[in-house]
Amino acid sequence: MLLRRNLSPKPFSLLHSITAIPFSTSTSTSTSAAVDFLPSYTVTPPIQDWPHHLSPKRLISLITREPKLDLALQIFHHASKYHPGFHHNYHTYHAIIRRLLLSRAFHLIDPLLSDLRTSNLRCGEDLFISLIRNYGVASRPKLAFKTFLTIPKFGVQRSVRSLNALLNALVQNHEYRLVHSVFRNCRERFGVAPNVFSCNILIKALCKRNDLETAHQVLDEMPAMGFVPNVVTFTTILGGYVSRRDMVGAKRVFGEILDRGWFPDVTTYTILMDGYVKQGKLVEAIKVMDEMEDNGVGANEVTYGVMIEAYCKEKKSGEAVNLLNDMVEKRYIPSSALCCKVIDVLCCEGKVEDACVLWKRLLKKNCTPNNAVLGTLISGKPGNCLIRLRQVSLRMS
Repeated sequence: MLLRRNLSPKPFSLLHSITAIPFSTSTSTSTSAAVDFLPSYTVTPPIQDWPHHLSPKRLISLITREPKLDLALQIFHHASKYHPGFHHNYHTYHAIIRRLLLSRAFHLIDPLLSDLRTSNLRCGEDLFISLIRNYGVASRPKLAFKTFLTIPKFGVQRSVRSLNALLNALVQNHEYRLVHSVFRNCRERFGVAPNVFSCNILIKALCKRNDLETAHQVLDEMPAMGFVPNVVTFTTILGGYVSRRDMVGAKRVFGEILDRGWFPDVTTYTILMDGYVKQGKLVEAIKVMDEMEDNGVGANEVTYGVMIEAYCKEKKSGEAVNLLNDMVEKRYIPSSALCCKVIDVLCCEGKVEDACVLWKRLLKKNCTPNNAVLGTLISGKPGNCLIRLRQVSLRMS
């Protein structure tokens, strides 16, 4: 017992330290005493090399460059909670919400918007336009509409930019009737005056609903609203007639564009060509393309795709190959599906060697057709073609 008593550690002197403090009912005295017992500590930042001097611009850079979403969110919260003297602003909120939108982490956005709203920071409309557009792309029209309605709660005045973003989001999600309702009430209920782009979006929605009669009414009423219809307006209605397979009406609208002294753009010509192609009128589509080239309007990727597919459907491999070569020369990248169609037509016509030549040319032009193209070639003809393809593959590997 004596040995054990000698080896036992010395009792901790916390009791003596406490009793050494004079008793006082003063709050300041008891508080300072308690602080003396609290160990000093720092919260470890979520990333290494945390900056000593942190500005909102520097924080935005950290959030934007961080590849991991959860870490970007930790960086955002750590800055306001633990970095001395740092305060978020509208731009830092916009940066982290943009990251969440890109990652489709919509469930994490509402808490941030609640914090932003209670912070009384001066906000801009761009944040809400980003939200509306992303919700539209993600097939969340209700969230897009909700965001539009809550903009004034953040002290921001809605403008035609957010209105048009909402209208586009509704069109993307086939909410065509709601587009018409929002447009009709945008002045009285939302305090926003529409513009010519708003009218074009409304006409697009009406054409999607196959309500060309109402679309024409809007077109006729635009001058009274102070708007001048443009090429996009008429092209949208032209597309409505094409969807109806009414090429007579489409051609009439095309004539109206010319009568007004406007120049149809590549989209107008391409929609007209596509209408003729879908009705099997390849000759008419070729005439439209020739007229387009005569008027100095160059084809785009969509135009090439429409006409090449049309040639393939009509088993005109030579024209399809020539147009595909022209497309590649103008630095448009054909899709693998389009390449497959051209090669398949060549193979069906017994032009397997020409198909191999085309495939190699596409590879040299940095167009890298996938295995589907190679499969089309292989299925085109056995024997010597397989040997040639194997040789090409070995040279490319």
